[in-house]
Amino acid sequence: MSGRTDRARGVLLGLACGDALGRPVEFRSAAQIAATHGALTEMVGDGTWGQPAGTITDDTAQALCIARSLVARGGFDAADIAARFLRWLETEPFDVGRMTRAALARLGAGEPWQTAGRTVWERAPEGQNAGNGSVMRCAPLAVAYHDDPARLTAVSVDSSRITHADPRCTVGCAVLNRTIAGLLTDEPRPLQAALAGVDEEVPAALHEALAGLPAGTDPAALRTSGYVVTTLQTALYDALSADAFEAAVVTSVNRGGDTDTIGAVAGAVAGARFGAAAIPERWLAVLEGRAELEALADALLAQATAG
Repeated sequence: MSGRTDRARGVLLGLACGDALGRPVEFRSAAQIAATHGALTEMVGDGTWGQPAGTITDDTAQALCIARSLVARGGFDAADIAARFLRWLETEPFDVGRMTRAALARLGAGEPWQTAGRTVWERAPEGQNAGNGSVMRCAPLAVAYHDDPARLTAVSVDSSRITHADPRCTVGCAVLNRTIAGLLTDEPRPLQAALAGVDEEVPAALHEALAGLPAGTDPAALRTSGYVVTTLQTALYDALSADAFEAAVVTSVNRGGDTDTIGAVAGAVAGARFGAAAIPERWLAVLEGRAELEALADALLAQATAG
């Protein structure tokens, strides 16, 4: 297996592992996690959603919708992705974010994808309008378009707009995906290159939170809410400062809060950095959907190479 194939698989498998490790302790504080698990380092069952060990949540489920669409359509098709999100919602998943559910309800009622997410955003008050529900799922795009930065920015923005239209979310997806792409292409300072290179104005809150990472950041001050800016700041810090894949994801999840999403984002970035070979086999052995995630990563990478 080539190094780039290993790292492409690492993106999707890493996202899913972070998601599945964080799922049973979602919404719990760091103190509550420590009281129950010491340090949570193993895939466990039950917990917040009462699911078996290795079960993925909406983070990976929506990432799979994007990856499957990219492969089936031979590239980015926002309408097809939106339709796949709707079909997924019809399965009555146990975990769906508030903004995602609201936008998909509008899509289901016939509103086009170009406006459904924007309508939800415009009607939501500040503090409830910039969640992390699009950054958690967007990483497959980084594999498919890792060698086309301008196109990667555009599709990342549009993929977010389906449900999350706030610029902190749309540009956040672009910055995250260009960071992952930078890792796949051996960019020495991938986050800084991403911030400098996105063809969109980076919101001030996002730039301020990310520009100095990982150096000069106090890890104890990082937050774990569902706000997209703090999710990206915390997950990127953990993924870019850790010395191993497992350390990055375990650190993110054990911070508490929105553990599945922060774990998923950190896992995608750490997977691009360290590769699938660095992911603990004991995690992969119980991970829901492992074989499909590997196959999709290979197909997305081949698609990028062919393009």
